[in-house]
Amino acid sequence: MPTIRIKGMRCGHCVASVTSALNAIDGISEVNISLEKSEATFKQSKDVPMAAIKKAIDAIGFEVMD
Repeated sequence: MPTIRIKGMRCGHCVASVTSALNAIDGISEVNISLEKSEATFKQSKDVPMAAIKKAIDAIGFEVMD
C-alpha cells in the first residue's frame, strides 16, 4: 500500500477531510490515516499520478511532504 506523509493534520476533522479527498480520486480506496505519524496509506486499483494526489490534498489546506 502506498504511504504519503501529510503536513498539518491535527484532529478527527482533518482525518475525515483527507480521507474524503483521497477517496474522491479515481483509483484510490481503503484510505487509512495515522495522526501520530502524519501519514495516509491507501490501495490503488490503477496508477494514480502523485500530482493528482498532491492537488487533492493541497485543495483542502494540507501539504504532502516529500
